[in-house]
Amino acid sequence: MAELFHEIDHCVTAPQGFRAGTTACGIKSDAGIKDLAILVSDVPCTVAGVFTTHNLRAAPVLLCQERLQDGQGQAVVVNSGNANCATGEQGLHNAYRMTELAATNLGLAPELIFCSSTGIIGRQLPMEKLEAGIPQIELSREYGDAFAEAIMTTDTRPKRLALEFEIEGQAVRLGGVTKGAGMIRPNMATMLSYLTTDVAVERAWLQQELRDAVNDSYNMVSVDGDMSTNDTCLIFANGLAGNTPLNAQHPDAETFRQALRYITRYLAREMARDGEGATKLQTIHVRGARDKADAVLAARSLTRSPLWQCALAGGDPNWGRIAAAAGSSGCEFDQNAFDIFIGETQIAAKGMAIDYDQDQAHAAMAGDEVLITIDLHLGNGEATAWGCDLTHGYIDENSLYTR
Repeated sequence: MAELFHEIDHCVTAPQGFRAGTTACGIKSDAGIKDLAILVSDVPCTVAGVFTTHNLRAAPVLLCQERLQDGQGQAVVVNSGNANCATGEQGLHNAYRMTELAATNLGLAPELIFCSSTGIIGRQLPMEKLEAGIPQIELSREYGDAFAEAIMTTDTRPKRLALEFEIEGQAVRLGGVTKGAGMIRPNMATMLSYLTTDVAVERAWLQQELRDAVNDSYNMVSVDGDMSTNDTCLIFANGLAGNTPLNAQHPDAETFRQALRYITRYLAREMARDGEGATKLQTIHVRGARDKADAVLAARSLTRSPLWQCALAGGDPNWGRIAAAAGSSGCEFDQNAFDIFIGETQIAAKGMAIDYDQDQAHAAMAGDEVLITIDLHLGNGEATAWGCDLTHGYIDENSLYTR
């Protein structure tokens, strides 16, 4: 993998033809904090997307889903500090107005502009601030990292990555950013994510590859089991690399697929690592399930268990919490067959405790990354999920969020 892909700087503006810009327009309560951003391609792009499955969908999600039907786009404008959700017809009007303002600033048709919002639910967007802020945004290839910072809400750090690799013998690039630290639950997309590439890709294949990548990455993350109303993942492919458009039959299709998975899985882990109040990243690997679907059920159940998350926070290798979460997940489960490992230390075999080294188990729980492996011994299904511990910091964050 390391030989195929080289990590490079500037995340979403690393691929040729992409620029970004940010400003502080006062949507967030802290004056001077960047809270408005634009990402744009020099040329129209093939666009694919995946969105929240929540029954309460924010106005920007509705707009993006409508515009995605054409499969074309050139830019996205994003604000943080206000979700523009549960805001009725006025909220939808404001979302469209937001793209019109960006279109005027960029000299593009509004139909080519997508938008996203993130922040507090139930408040109308302060349009006078957007009216003043969007024209102030200056665009540059150097501002990819700044874009990643401007879209944050309760995140403590930006999540970003770009890769360089080869398609048809020439260097191409794929970049990505996410924001997300709370209201993270594995049921697409659990956050905002934007991906860019200069590779030419057929739209139907790009949509399928994005959905598959999301299922194995963003949909395998949980911080608190709560689903967001604004989840959006968009990928923009502008084709400036000049390659034959990728599809399933292209000889380099697998290379692009692996690059996309590399980035989305990295960003998924970073969201879990930065969960609100989190001190530990947990990786849950389930093997030996009846099939992959069952492995997904078991892995996700553990990341959503408050009992286990509390044990994780305390460094307590209480494997009963692990077994209880897996056994209640809905997967096929033989209580006399499963094994459990914390790090390299096996602590349960054939559904029962074994004589294990307590010091090793506590040491495996003590670091800021903890690996749990569950072998169900029922088949060949495997899945990996990511989550974090549950600390008082999570309560502090969410008891004061709207103040």
